[in-house]
Amino acid sequence: MRPGSPGWWATKVRQAFRHVRARVSARERDSLLPWLTPAQLALFDSMHVADRRHGLDVAAALRRAGERDPEVLLAGLLHDAGKGQTGIAPRVVYALGVAYGRWIETPFRRFGLAAALDRLAAHAETSARLAEGAGCSSRTVELIRWQDAPRDPDAGERLRLADEAN
Repeated sequence: MRPGSPGWWATKVRQAFRHVRARVSARERDSLLPWLTPAQLALFDSMHVADRRHGLDVAAALRRAGERDPEVLLAGLLHDAGKGQTGIAPRVVYALGVAYGRWIETPFRRFGLAAALDRLAAHAETSARLAEGAGCSSRTVELIRWQDAPRDPDAGERLRLADEAN
């Protein structure tokens, strides 16, 4: 989806509403126990609640589409771990910068959002390193690292599309 297009805007508005209403139930978290290691679960638990909700939604979308590969599902779950506890305001500014040019970020960087904007810009690489540190396979790590420009034309593209749709 092209940044700035009507479909992109619709997705971003939906994501903003989901961000502020995000919840993860104890039952949903407990459903991860059979397939995550303790380190992977700790990484999931460290994520912002909106990113945990999004990861669960991406993994569910992958499953609905027939995905059964645990490495791909794990990438879907943890792909935004590197965003940290970034709130909604920097995410909106960052999305506008992606769509219309990074110059949009300049005034916001001067008012305390620089670290959050940098974290968002680097989140794919940071997420990949965190996943590696949590013991994820090299394939899962690479799927996360290249989430925005998949190098795996099959699994990577399925992950990208599920992420974009959620």
